[in-house]
Amino acid sequence: MKNNVFFNFLFLLLTKHKSKHIAIFIISTLIVFLISCVMFISSSLQKEIYSTLDSQSDFVIQKMNAGKSVDTPISWIDDFNQINGVTNVQQRVYGKYYFEFANVSFTIVGIDLFEENANKDLKKLLNILDISEFLTKDSMIIGDGVKKIFDKYHYSNEFSFRTVNQEIKKVSIFKNLPKEFNLVANDLIIMDINLAKEILNIKDEESTDIVLNVPNDLERANVKIELILKHSNTRIIQKEDIKKAYENMFNYKGGIFLVLFIIVLVTFILILFQRYSMINSSDKKEIGILKAVGWSIKDIIKLKITETFIIGFLAFILGIILAFIFVFILNAPILSNIFLGFQNLQNDVSFIPNIEFSTIFMLFLFFMIPFLSAVLIPVWKIAVLDANESMK
Repeated sequence: MKNNVFFNFLFLLLTKHKSKHIAIFIISTLIVFLISCVMFISSSLQKEIYSTLDSQSDFVIQKMNAGKSVDTPISWIDDFNQINGVTNVQQRVYGKYYFEFANVSFTIVGIDLFEENANKDLKKLLNILDISEFLTKDSMIIGDGVKKIFDKYHYSNEFSFRTVNQEIKKVSIFKNLPKEFNLVANDLIIMDINLAKEILNIKDEESTDIVLNVPNDLERANVKIELILKHSNTRIIQKEDIKKAYENMFNYKGGIFLVLFIIVLVTFILILFQRYSMINSSDKKEIGILKAVGWSIKDIIKLKITETFIIGFLAFILGIILAFIFVFILNAPILSNIFLGFQNLQNDVSFIPNIEFSTIFMLFLFFMIPFLSAVLIPVWKIAVLDANESMK
């Protein structure tokens, strides 16, 4: 059979049966669209969060009291500096500040502007900062979500914090962080470390926790033991533990969607199988005529499989394109909350494309193979019938 005859007849079949294919095409597109959205959101968030974690310290040490973390003495820094293999030991100050009028919480982070070993991400954020101007008075840098709350309550130039002693501390708004930092800084307020301690009620000789680095991976297990020997009432968190926690979270949420996708796909394949199993008389006559004019069983199956493949392939491509637009251009409204959580502050996060083509290819196979299989068996059953019997 010549290829031009085959493709001409294939085009005629697609045109003639377009009303039959439209429902299958729409459902297929919707299935691919939903699972692709989940894949795109998950991969984008993982890349952003993991790149942020890579710049974090290797160990976080918190002081524990009765099973709860409490403020950590700064004197511990000198103790930890004595351990071989340990570098960049420094204090961290952060905490939640509740703004009762809006019923939201802000994350206050105190930074030492003259600390050489400051976090890489904070250094990147502080490139917009003129330190001398910033320190002329009590100032802060706020995230996009904080700015929206401040604008709503008309705090355009400064905000009045209430300390634990019920005193009012006015802090000027120095700058707003760009929206591209929304994923990690949407609810963030950055200020000088001493000012943060005053607002969060942390003593001058204490900090929220202490962080440090261990450049040699092989030494980390021994360093962890020595940290405990220095101070037994501690909780030690390694960067790898945080990464595993995020991996488990993404795998859990992505796994839920994968299970739902499998259930929907299996249901759809069963419906598709039933639809092709109940081939009407006109379809049987088409096959009978093809056999009568010399088409072999192989040619007929090839024709029907190709027809179905084109429908599935176009649905797959359209689903991927729509998912890309929905996630990376429209920023996945509603669906993004499933991964980001329903935070107390609205987060207009922008997703950065991080597409692995191997994953898309696996999704294509996972979708297309059962899609074609649901058509193959019913068509084969009709194709093996005698041409006269098919045309009755």
